[in-house]
Amino acid sequence: MGIGKVAASLGGVLLVWWAATTFGEVNPVLVPGPALVWAAAVDLWNDGTMGADLRVSLGRAAIGFGIGSALGVLVGLLTARTRLIGAAVTPVLTLLRPIPAIALVPLAIVWFGIGEGSKWFVIAYTVFLAVWLNTHHGASHVPGTFIRASRSLGAGAAREFFEVVLPAAAPHITAGLRMGAALAFLSLVAAELTGSSAGIGFRIQEARQFMQTEVMFVNLILLGVLGALLDAAFVSVSRRVVHWEGA
Repeated sequence: MGIGKVAASLGGVLLVWWAATTFGEVNPVLVPGPALVWAAAVDLWNDGTMGADLRVSLGRAAIGFGIGSALGVLVGLLTARTRLIGAAVTPVLTLLRPIPAIALVPLAIVWFGIGEGSKWFVIAYTVFLAVWLNTHHGASHVPGTFIRASRSLGAGAAREFFEVVLPAAAPHITAGLRMGAALAFLSLVAAELTGSSAGIGFRIQEARQFMQTEVMFVNLILLGVLGALLDAAFVSVSRRVVHWEGA
């Protein structure tokens, strides 16, 4: 989607939002107008609150994503290419997939306390399952013709893995990483709702307690902007790294 279409879409939403809060029967306490939200954003930025929350939340998301994605790729390749590990591990992970991250927050606090460890665990758990599923699918569905061709040319197991399996699975792995990055922000909010003193999720919870809906809107929009920028970055990088996907 071009920049012009994105700008037109966002401009239309902003116009409808402004009109609804200005001329409609909308309670400004429940749905603040764009001007109130902008003023709240400026205040949060000027007093350093937004910057501090961004640093804390992005740090948590990055660490959780790094742990979850590394384990997801590793375990996904093992379950897809090693029959014994796949038979032992895949059913367990399939059972874990429907469990939402927010349901694990109390358990994570019991295991790791209310410090950073519990938040990293919740984020890593969510990212791991998404990356594992995509990696497992990609590595287990390598076309048989690729494998037979490599073996007929005398490729050993290691060369076959690095030059055939990994390139064939790479589009699925990058798709899993892209999904995992988005899920990292979703689980970040769940992790920060309890036992935090800073961060975007904490700020939303604090604003709810004081009915500061304009602050809630600021942080929700901030999450959307961060997610959109990260997704665009992943698309750009994946097109360069996995350049053979569209060939």
